[in-house]
Amino acid sequence: MSDSNITKDHWISLVFFHLKRVDPIEIKQTMSIQPIRNKWKGELTDRERFNRQMHFQDVDRCFNMEFGYWDDNFKEWSIFSENGITCNEDADILLNFDKIAVFHGKIWMNPPFKEEVIGEKGDFLIKRNGDGLLAEVPKDAHDTIPHYIQSSVVTPEDWNRCKEERFRLDDPERIVDIEALKKKYPADRDHPLGVHCGSMIGTIRNILTFEGLAYATYDYPEMVEDMVETACRMVEHTLDQVLPHIDFDYASGWEDICFKNGPIVTVEFFRDVVMPRYKRINEKLKAHGIDVWYTDCDGDVRPILPYFLEGGINCLFPFEVMGCEHPGNLLDQYPELRIMGGFDKIQLGAGREAIKAYMETLVPYVERGGYIPFCDHRCPPNVTPEDYSYYLDLKEEMFGMK
Repeated sequence: MSDSNITKDHWISLVFFHLKRVDPIEIKQTMSIQPIRNKWKGELTDRERFNRQMHFQDVDRCFNMEFGYWDDNFKEWSIFSENGITCNEDADILLNFDKIAVFHGKIWMNPPFKEEVIGEKGDFLIKRNGDGLLAEVPKDAHDTIPHYIQSSVVTPEDWNRCKEERFRLDDPERIVDIEALKKKYPADRDHPLGVHCGSMIGTIRNILTFEGLAYATYDYPEMVEDMVETACRMVEHTLDQVLPHIDFDYASGWEDICFKNGPIVTVEFFRDVVMPRYKRINEKLKAHGIDVWYTDCDGDVRPILPYFLEGGINCLFPFEVMGCEHPGNLLDQYPELRIMGGFDKIQLGAGREAIKAYMETLVPYVERGGYIPFCDHRCPPNVTPEDYSYYLDLKEEMFGMK
């Protein structure tokens, strides 16, 4: 598969998650930011609203959130530049969205590889990222798909060395400070809190590269399964520490393994190797009352959706329409499914008539419950700030309190 078959949003999500290593909806308390929009009126707390909506119960209004924006938006949109907004967390505060947070433990590589520039090639820098990949990136830092040229893990010997150095369960940095966590997220908080359950195969793809994973599943299947097992144990180690002490509302995950033609691993591999690890994690979640688990997976998820659901992942985020289909089609087909996202960014950039027409198609699913609409990836800069404000106004008019 060539890079051209992978959506740009897919790679932006990958780079955002793995190089910055933050969750896209982590709350940041920035007291100096003054919202420019009124918070939607409501009778419930954000936490009550989210939980009721995700369980198909009556709510005062729809939960109001967005996934974020491309970096270019912060430079080109006056509503951001004039208010000093340079990141998605601050944009959430500026636009006064409902609050939602997620806790991250040390569930992946630690320490990561040192990020450094190791050379130049014409208009490109050769950089090593935190996953140990060498990539060509443009010197002017414009958004583009990185050209990965070498992985630090290729053979079982490479993996065993990396595992010993960077995936130790006895790593003291993997111990969660429970008392600090209780203070940060008290039981009487007014917003939903998730616990991040990581990735069973997407982050492995990032270590091996797409081509490397494709070869490794055939050349070194035992190595790949051990990598999946290791990823699962990292998550279980954190869950065992935090679940008895913190009342989480949902679980989150990141599994960007689909593109416009389906998953980048075989369905059989996903079913036989990945899904059993989801089931183990899901047992721990359900034992502590967590029965909503979303994962961020772009592209066409339909071939593996039955195994997401069987494994315990019952919510899709941010649900790319162009790579899959209208969210209502899957919500009709799978009554237990929830979706967060699914407002087609192509229609969002096509003008106000298109925005309104698409918004109207979402009404029955918002009313049904289990569906929270927002742009189906980070909003691109081709959407004008004026049309985006119209979109936010229309969403409030249709899904806010009457």
